This record gives sequence, structure tokens and C-alpha cells, in this order.
Amino acid sequence: MESIISYFETIPSAHRSIILVGGITLFWVLEGILPLQRFTYKKWRHALPNLFFTLTTIIINFLLAFLLLKTSDWTVVNNFGIINWLPEMPLWLYVVAGVMLLDFFGAYLAHFTEHRVKPLWMVHLVHHTDHNVDTTTANRHHPLESVIRFTFTLMGVFIVGAPMGVVMLYQSLSLIATQFGHANIRLPKKVDAIISYFLVSPDMHKVHHHYMLPYTDSNYGNIFSIWDRMFGTFMKLDRDSIIYGVDTFPDEVENASIKGLLKQPFHTYRNPTTKV
Repeated sequence: MESIISYFETIPSAHRSIILVGGITLFWVLEGILPLQRFTYKKWRHALPNLFFTLTTIIINFLLAFLLLKTSDWTVVNNFGIINWLPEMPLWLYVVAGVMLLDFFGAYLAHFTEHRVKPLWMVHLVHHTDHNVDTTTANRHHPLESVIRFTFTLMGVFIVGAPMGVVMLYQSLSLIATQFGHANIRLPKKVDAIISYFLVSPDMHKVHHHYMLPYTDSNYGNIFSIWDRMFGTFMKLDRDSIIYGVDTFPDEVENASIKGLLKQPFHTYRNPTTKV
């Protein structure tokens, strides 16, 4: 475990790029072998706006990365944060606790808040207006959302007191988890259900992308499903009944346009038109 943490403390940018591109490539291939839905869209054309927003997310996170480093270093030097206040524990447990808590603050809490605060929802909307969810949807976030998500992650690093090795390990696992959860792959239902007891599975996360409430406001987790189960936001819906998108923004052409998506957060808030 020490060697793993040491590696992630100084992980080269090239290796982080390999994780990003390698994950997309792996799940892209699996989508062709084990598709959940046989979309009629042109896969590369659909991917272009999603990859554009992936690029903007990378740029924003790169520009703000020094804040993560400074915050993490400060918590370590000052012995500040939840995992530093807990009784002494084995390194592996310290790392697991750190990753799980970062997943709560940086992913679950951020995601939950974006669905509850109207201005934040309008920003997060860009992620939900994809009518053909696949692994490229994972990082389809408006630049404003990238800043919002980064802020929650920064807050998580401060509250948790995570050293940089744990932070970078968490971010790497988070990246693969979100690509996996969005991937258009059909696992055996029992296998998917077993995975979902602890980790976010593809079927579990697809429920979150159903176009109608209350399903849109459920299954907020990224890596770990326990947060949804613990806080009562876990829901089930048969995967063959799921329709992607958002009922209040049904224009599929606009929702596939980079220009339209960049302007989407600045529309007037629209109340949900359908609720089950």
C-alpha cells in the first residue's frame, strides 16, 4: 500500500492521461461487444460535444490543481481533518477511509446539491440532456460545473484531511468509476445487482439518467453506492424502461450542439412537466 500511495503522490500527467484515454477506450470497445441499448446514433458525432466538455474539464482541473496540493499539504502539516483525528489505524484502512470520505464530499454531496439548488441544477443540466448515454457522457460537464465540482472536491480534501497520494488515488478511481457507470454495457442483471450493493453499477446509474422525476433525483453516487442507500436516495428502475434526457429540455438537436449546451445554464428555470 505504501508503494501505491507513493506512486499516486507524484503520478505523472502522462499516466493520468493514460487512465482517462484507456478507460474511455476500454468501455467504448465493451459497448460494441455488450451493448445495453443499440443506439442508432453516429457514435463519433455523438462523442464530439462530450469530448469537448471532457477537455474543458481537464483544463480547469489542471489550472486549479495547485489549490488541491496546497490544501492537502496544509492538512497534513497541521494534522487537520477527519481521517487524521480518527484513532490510529493500518495504512490500508486509512486509505480506504480517505477515498470513501472524498467520494462522499466530492461526488455524492456535490451531485445531491446540484439537484436541489435551482441555479446549480441549470448548470448540471448539460450532463443530463444527453439522449444517448454512453461512456463519453461521463465527463460531459459545463465548464461552470467543473468549477463547482472542483470546489466540492477542495472542500472534501480540507474536511477529510487527505494527503495528496490519497487525493490522486481517489481522483483516478473516480474517473474510472464514472466511465464505468455511464458505459452503455449490459451486464447480467444479477451481477449488476451484486455490484450495486457497494459500488455504483451501470444499471444503477442509468436510473439517474431517466428523463422523469423522481428517478432523476436518485442514485447520486459515483464510486460507492452506500451513500445512496444510507441517505435514502437509492432507487430501482428496469433498465429496459429507461429513457435518457430531461423532460423539460427535449430538443435533441440543441442538446447535441456545443454552442447550445454552453448556453443551456442561462435559460430560465423550467419546472418538471412530468412526474411519476
